[in-house]
Amino acid sequence: MEARSTSPWRGMIEDARSAAFEELQPGDEKRLFYTRKPWKRVVVMFAGPFMNLILAVALFLIVLMGFGISQQTTTVSSVSQCVIAQSENRDDCRQGDAPSPAAAAGLKAGDTIVAFDGVRTDEWNRLSDLIRAHPGERVPIVVERDGRELTLHATIASNQVAKKDAAGQIVQGEYVTAGFLGFSAATGIVKQDFGESVSWMGDRIGDAVDSLAALPAKIPALWDAAFGDGPREPDSPMGVVGAARVGGEIFTLDIPPTQQLAMAVMLVAGFNLSLFLFNMLPLLPLDGGHIAGALWESLRRNVARVLRRPDPGPFDVAKLMPVAYVVAGIFVCFTILVLIADVVNPVRIS
Repeated sequence: MEARSTSPWRGMIEDARSAAFEELQPGDEKRLFYTRKPWKRVVVMFAGPFMNLILAVALFLIVLMGFGISQQTTTVSSVSQCVIAQSENRDDCRQGDAPSPAAAAGLKAGDTIVAFDGVRTDEWNRLSDLIRAHPGERVPIVVERDGRELTLHATIASNQVAKKDAAGQIVQGEYVTAGFLGFSAATGIVKQDFGESVSWMGDRIGDAVDSLAALPAKIPALWDAAFGDGPREPDSPMGVVGAARVGGEIFTLDIPPTQQLAMAVMLVAGFNLSLFLFNMLPLLPLDGGHIAGALWESLRRNVARVLRRPDPGPFDVAKLMPVAYVVAGIFVCFTILVLIADVVNPVRIS
């Protein structure tokens, strides 16, 4: 009888190997998964997460191109009567405030801006960039009003406005000096074309990667929300229970049924995207950990071949079982924490 190691870590490795050999028949020794070529193991382990990615992309495209998403448009919702620095966080005009260029030019709520300084556009971000780029200049503005187009002229003011990042999103709490027209854009449901959809999904994937990297830093606030009196942040980690509650809440919102359905589909798409990114972490027992092991084996075998050294053979992931147990334990504790938070202090969208 073979002696068993007294080391708990070595015992874990031996238990993993024993479990792998229990169902083997004579002649199956060379058919073990870890003996397959690295690229074959990568394909097998990547297949599951890749299906999550395919589902996420397909569902995102259905919503973006079929239903549309809520975003700012070039239609005027309201016109400011004076120039107010956005950093002042007020909307009342005071003595000494200069009239806004939009009000002076005769812009009205309901107008749709179709061209600015000779550039025709129906995208809010493009229009916003054009306005910001012309401080102190008098420019023609073509608007559509009551079914016909008319041209207004406005001298763009220089004002403190919210800073925008490379993706065109507002950076909270940061301001820059740029051109200012003085109106609020109306929000509407806008269908995206394929290029815009791909760009939007690229931004969301980047946001998801950033959120995954920031996950450890959110654990203290999550603990406080679950066991203390802390608020549950909107971007707090959420599990299946929390997602189900949000899904139910979507269908109670006072919005058209088509938008309720679009939000629900978007929620499922986001969940699949999160599963893909999470499973691709290079940690055992996740798929990404097995992929990392296969890539490491391929690297060391190629290095041995170049250096004319003996083939080191397959990399046995059973050697990393102690690490896998620690990681799995952390994941279980985190899952329980999220579950408790989802029950006692759930994320709400309304």
